Amino acid sequence: MSEFHHVPIMAAEVIEVMRPQRGGVFVDGTLGGGGHAELILQRLPASGRYYGIDRDAEAIAAATKRLAAYPNFTALRGNFFDMRALLNAVGVESADGILLDLGVSSYQIDAPERGFSYREDAPLDMRMDGAAPLSAADVVNTYSFEALCHVLRDYGEERFAARVADAILKARGEKPITRTTQLADIVSAAIPAKARRAEKQHPARRTFQGLRIEVNGELDGLEQALQQAHDLLNPEGILAVITFHSLEDRIVKHTFKRFEDPCICDRKAPICTCGRKPTAKILTRKPISPGEAELEDNSRAHSAKLRVMEKLPRPADA
Repeated sequence: MSEFHHVPIMAAEVIEVMRPQRGGVFVDGTLGGGGHAELILQRLPASGRYYGIDRDAEAIAAATKRLAAYPNFTALRGNFFDMRALLNAVGVESADGILLDLGVSSYQIDAPERGFSYREDAPLDMRMDGAAPLSAADVVNTYSFEALCHVLRDYGEERFAARVADAILKARGEKPITRTTQLADIVSAAIPAKARRAEKQHPARRTFQGLRIEVNGELDGLEQALQQAHDLLNPEGILAVITFHSLEDRIVKHTFKRFEDPCICDRKAPICTCGRKPTAKILTRKPISPGEAELEDNSRAHSAKLRVMEKLPRPADA
């Protein structure tokens, strides 16, 4: 089994926007191997508290070991979609900084037994929580043609979704698809040769992305999770979110805009009559991207985007 590790994306940028040196309560909704957590804890005053949430039991174990020197760190097993309930259960009602790194961890990709990688032969799994009922093998072997097309097209952004879905149905009609390389070969053969030659990355990348999102429900509750994070923040609290594909980035972008401009009045109306006031300020008009040096050192940082908002003080009449 691979060692659980985490290469923190845009570490310097995250530290700059989160400002842990100011103290208070900080929450990491996607703890992973604890890379970002360790950097923040190094700067967080001893009076501050840091709570790390992860649904992966191996991540919790690895991060707890890595961060054992910090008595102000607490790991919480669960999904950050349930952030409010998880924090309330340990007596936390509000926070001064919340970080969400939505990428799959380096360990999960590199550990063949987890089934996330199309480059390593392994059981077709992809569950971030090993106890979850749905695996990638379940999806490819039981979903209808229409359902597979939805997963591949809408989550994987695969333009040849119908061809890939048809190839999967034909292959599983002969024998179950249970291995990662088995599926990768099926997908590669389904993609037109011209498109394969034009690809800089493996042709199965988008299919595996779509399956991972479906298996783990990564988009289903993201907007609600962002709302929970927003509601938990104290005035001047910071919410920082790192995304890795356009689907989740679009949700973060639009949700942040809703916090900053919640008015639902007709834009042609002379005055606002809905009474909805801004509750946050977007600090990143354009998302922050990794620098050239980081991109050279970490190929997985290429699609990363960091968006940041700050909670506004409550209006005097609120």
